[in-house]
Amino acid sequence: MLVVEDLQVSYGTTEAVRGVSLSIDAGAAVALLGANGAGKTSTLRGITRLEPIKGKVSFDGKDLAGLAPEAVARLGLIHVPEGRHVFGDLTVHENLQMGETAKSGRSGWSFDDVYDLFPALVPLRDRLGFALSGGEQQMVVLGRALMAAPRFLLVDEPSLGLAPVIAHAVAEALVEVRDRMSLLVVEQNVHLATQVCDRAVVIAEGQIRFEAESHELRDSDELLASYLGQRRTGAGT
Repeated sequence: MLVVEDLQVSYGTTEAVRGVSLSIDAGAAVALLGANGAGKTSTLRGITRLEPIKGKVSFDGKDLAGLAPEAVARLGLIHVPEGRHVFGDLTVHENLQMGETAKSGRSGWSFDDVYDLFPALVPLRDRLGFALSGGEQQMVVLGRALMAAPRFLLVDEPSLGLAPVIAHAVAEALVEVRDRMSLLVVEQNVHLATQVCDRAVVIAEGQIRFEAESHELRDSDELLASYLGQRRTGAGT
């Protein structure tokens, strides 16, 4: 469904992504893992045309070359960027309504579906975005993306800066979401990523270094230490 071929993203003379190639089938959930500065966010921004690229990106057989980011979104390739960009002067419900601007006639998630997925938002529906906690903002931006009726959802660092209990709730929500669409999830939290996704792709210095089924990566201290500088919770140092 999503095919990325030799993707390259540069900022001046700095090569952030250096020849990334990915193929993700319809219904698949893939985690893109890596340390800070590995090229994860730049890969997502290149895919959705938020950055100029070299290489080729195709979505459902359509070459995305020359398309503006909003045109990519209208195809159903929806990007949830890092940083929880809520509209601070709009209420929770109004933020969700904004997601419908990219719906482009597709059927998909309703407001009730989103509130069922994130029940903590129900009593907050009239609260302004600036008054929400970080976890509440993350729920809003995910809900807003779902209101766009995505066919494929790209999510950048959904657990970043969240308390463990909130990160767990977000992960559980994404597990439900993956039953209805394809996912590409950028994460540093290996446990969360492998809970949500079936396959993991590890990126370092702008290049893919390793691909594995999630359980293979989750169970290997050597791989976690070598590529991500992490070990399983409770493992020896």
